[in-house]
Amino acid sequence: RARALLQQLPPQDCDERYCPDLAEEERRQLRAFSARRRQEALGQGLACPVPGPCHGCPCRKCGRRLNKGDPGISASRLGDQFWHPSCFSCHFCHQQLVDLIYFQQDGRIYCGRHHAELFRPRCASCDQLIFMEECIEAEGRRWHLEHFCCLECDEPLRGQRYVMRSGRPCCRGCFESLFAEPCQACGDPIGADSEEVTHQGLHWHARASCFCCSLCRKALRGQPLTCRRGRLFCSDTCSRGQDASSTASDSSDSAFASAPSPDS
Repeated sequence: RARALLQQLPPQDCDERYCPDLAEEERRQLRAFSARRRQEALGQGLACPVPGPCHGCPCRKCGRRLNKGDPGISASRLGDQFWHPSCFSCHFCHQQLVDLIYFQQDGRIYCGRHHAELFRPRCASCDQLIFMEECIEAEGRRWHLEHFCCLECDEPLRGQRYVMRSGRPCCRGCFESLFAEPCQACGDPIGADSEEVTHQGLHWHARASCFCCSLCRKALRGQPLTCRRGRLFCSDTCSRGQDASSTASDSSDSAFASAPSPDS
């Protein structure tokens, strides 16, 4: 319950004590924003049996009828409306509202988190609402300017190239040293600026010298291919040719091993 409340009602959305790094203008905006939400949108649902005059009324969410005496939830800010207890949930995340605390907007109910995000973006790093005039938007998420940093070394990434890793940005240096996959052909890491080809969980540089037939060296990008034991071939003929050469090599090795030594 405590975890759900913290998720649905982030304390930093309404109390500046949880936002120690805000500038004074941002604090002023947070106080005004919080006061306006409490006055205009905050409410607490009331759990009660459906009264007689509302017998047969539809649930506001699912539309199924509620009969007299059925358990129901009413929300004073939305008039004579009733919900099934399991239907009294956030319009955005569909989680049931803990302690029936809701925020209303345009006739819909929301948890505090998603109601706030109707009006202000939320920083993907610190989880606070953004009151600055500028922020960074990348991959469909927003960040404070100073919070858009590499997930490994905390290097600021504003104006820099980056790679997304597990939903967070990573600088090119950290990506290439920690996360870049080795090329199956040349063994070098596949950098952030390199084109990559994957097949059956293996990785190659997209260049013709790496992503090519292991026998005849034909470039395979956009071409049919066969993969055997982690090696690429342009056709079954080449893959059989590789098997034949391997078998011949094994046979000659065996013959050499069984030949008498010069000393004997």
